[in-house]
Amino acid sequence: MDFGFSDKAKGYIERLTAFMDKHVLPSEGEYYRTLTTGAQPWNVPPVMQDLKDRAKAEGLWNLFMPEPEYGPGLSNAEYAPLAEITGRVPFAPEIFNCNAPDTGNMEVLAKYGSPMQKERWLKPLLDGSIRSAFCMTEPDVASSDATNMEATAIVKGDRVVLNGRKWWSTGIGHPDCRILIFMGLTDPEAPRHARHSMVLVPVDTQGVEIGRMLPVFGTLDEPYGHGEVSFTDVEVPLENVIAGPGKGFEIAQGRLGPGRIHHCMRAIGAAEHALELLCRRALTRTAFGKPLSSLGGNVDVIANARIAIEQARLLTLKAAWLMDTVGVKGAMSEISQIKVVAPAVAQSVVDAAIQIHGAAGVCDDYGLTGLFAYARALRIADGPDEVHRALIAKLELRAQAAAAGIEIGKGR
Repeated sequence: MDFGFSDKAKGYIERLTAFMDKHVLPSEGEYYRTLTTGAQPWNVPPVMQDLKDRAKAEGLWNLFMPEPEYGPGLSNAEYAPLAEITGRVPFAPEIFNCNAPDTGNMEVLAKYGSPMQKERWLKPLLDGSIRSAFCMTEPDVASSDATNMEATAIVKGDRVVLNGRKWWSTGIGHPDCRILIFMGLTDPEAPRHARHSMVLVPVDTQGVEIGRMLPVFGTLDEPYGHGEVSFTDVEVPLENVIAGPGKGFEIAQGRLGPGRIHHCMRAIGAAEHALELLCRRALTRTAFGKPLSSLGGNVDVIANARIAIEQARLLTLKAAWLMDTVGVKGAMSEISQIKVVAPAVAQSVVDAAIQIHGAAGVCDDYGLTGLFAYARALRIADGPDEVHRALIAKLELRAQAAAAGIEIGKGR
């Protein structure tokens, strides 16, 4: 296993780092000042479009897409360090057209979409002229088990009719959101993992109603938003079903593998940024006649943060390497491992940075509150820690049983 980056990846790392330092980091103040000003509750700050145009012109666009026809053709291991770089600034991924859930939705359409679906929806998503949302989680059931889903997608002739209520549909509040991917129950009598379908739904379809935006620790996560959405007798053409009825779980599994690499590397980038802020504060602030870096157990805090970040990065790079070499199925345990580890490390490091900053850490001046909310929420998004730990243990027990010649369930 070689963790050295390819020459292609090194070139993108250098270019992306330079772009972030020269254009993105200096734009943070302007971005946040203009985010909530204007006719709408929130808006796309003008500087965002300027940055997107510049990134596209410099070839830093759709970096996550592995297919050369859609992007630069980077592998998961090559894209991973780029995701980490963008993770330093919460709004940076959109600048390069690499933000969730658009990334996952584009991957779904690229892999499973029909020619019509690709032309109508994938093309403008790749161009960055529209945004999208993913409607899967439901408020009335434990959505960590997707088989609990109650929303329906019933085929009626050449139409499919959708009913149900979704929430935490990230991205639906964005002013440019135009298309939703809805997951619902199509055939309750089919095998367990062939009952559901994914359906493309234009956001302005009759019967689609956005009820409210859900705050995360008191913040609405502008301009993306996490919406509660109701679907009441929503009808769309059968051709809007992705890959055909009953393929929802197959698509979901193909969608989540790369997305978790992206999420985890961005979380590591957030942790790196928080550690940088922590160290600067500790070196430049004095209390009781000493710099904060010399007080109490702060040296241990800094050392432990560095150790944890390095461990999380190496594990995530291993998962990315396995996905590239043996595929998602061969990397299932590692993918779940990083989903447990990386957000927890980011949460811990950000929390330490808040503590070092004192009262300044709990206001928005240093951006640490937003990073903390992001890291904490990520421990639930794409499956809570407990679900991933259960899968890790299941796969480990299966491997150990096979190695020892033990038939599972036949113990004395």
